[in-house]
Amino acid sequence: MADAARAPGSVLMTADTVGGVFSYAIELARALAARGVRTSLATLGGPLSAPQREAAGRVPGLAVFESSFRLEWMEDPWDDVARAGDWLLELEERVRPALIHLNGYAHGALAFRAPKLVVAHSCVLSWWAAVLGGEAPPRYDRYRREVARGLAAAPAVVAPTRAMLDALLRHHGPLPGGARAEVIPNAADPARFAPRPKEELVLAVGRLWDQAKNIEALGEVAPHLPWPIQVAGSDVRPDGGAGAGATPLPSLEHLGVLSPSAVAAALGRASIYAHPARYEPFGLSVLEAALSGCALVLGDIPSLREVWGDAALYVDPGDTEALRRALRALIDTPGARREMATRARARALGFSPRRMARGYQRLYGELLGRGPSEARSTARGAAERLEPRGTSGIAAAPPVKKASAPCA
Repeated sequence: MADAARAPGSVLMTADTVGGVFSYAIELARALAARGVRTSLATLGGPLSAPQREAAGRVPGLAVFESSFRLEWMEDPWDDVARAGDWLLELEERVRPALIHLNGYAHGALAFRAPKLVVAHSCVLSWWAAVLGGEAPPRYDRYRREVARGLAAAPAVVAPTRAMLDALLRHHGPLPGGARAEVIPNAADPARFAPRPKEELVLAVGRLWDQAKNIEALGEVAPHLPWPIQVAGSDVRPDGGAGAGATPLPSLEHLGVLSPSAVAAALGRASIYAHPARYEPFGLSVLEAALSGCALVLGDIPSLREVWGDAALYVDPGDTEALRRALRALIDTPGARREMATRARARALGFSPRRMARGYQRLYGELLGRGPSEARSTARGAAERLEPRGTSGIAAAPPVKKASAPCA
């Protein structure tokens, strides 16, 4: 109760526009608004799409500050990261939030006046280990250093699963003494996703160019199934190039990039949702599919096991024959398919926006309860501004350039 009493009336939150972090931020901002917390959202990575702008417009009291600064996981981003840091400090002066909520790492090292926390949605090093094997190459050394500085300066670090938090600590080292590490699962609004009359089809949703999503495995098994496999999502990387395996998969039915309402409609029609991922820190699309009444076939990785337990079938992401067998078993056995869909939806209902907002509001209250001096002492020595410095400004934000390992 004491923590709730200290919870902020306003939060400055960052979000990129490239992946699922934006959806997470909108869902959280909407849930916080229902609890009396106003959010100012600073977006990076590229301009908002029309559906993103529409979604933001439906959140009560949400103020959006838009930029196109490159993200820390993109190719040679550091001038942009520094300019984005200046911009965020200026935004803090303008909006005077009670707390800073960073959905990225490097800006955790900035000397904000308000208490701050960093949320770990993904990271290049853990992506590389899971998807490509081994350690990320030396070109990511600067990324390693900046992420480590940001984490060292954060009084609190949150991840959506224990698996993601463990991976973060494994690749970037332990947090400093006094810092808080916590798991707060992501959420989706069940009012937006509901089962509809089911059709004989399998669906996958996500960035088709991201090797972590393993869309190519679905392309291999599709010719051997009696039902079509539909895929929705972008096949163009943020640098403008086509992703490996995104376009040469004629066995899949490509739906293109869909609006949120169209995604919800497609999920509602699909009987099975396939996500044989090699790497997935949480999986918002899986949660949306489960709420929509889909039976789940997922990659057998720790994070997905953590979230879904016995409410999904799991396959080795590298075993396309196991993927074919799992999909065929659900296709051929309607009773088992309905049972798995029922389990998935029951489990999904536990990941509610209200629960997510309550977890963050409690943590916000704890950070505010420390007081400014105590919160800053955790970051002392690490909260210097990023170099090289540059001039900030929304209108002058540079375009997105080449991306490498996706990290959102």
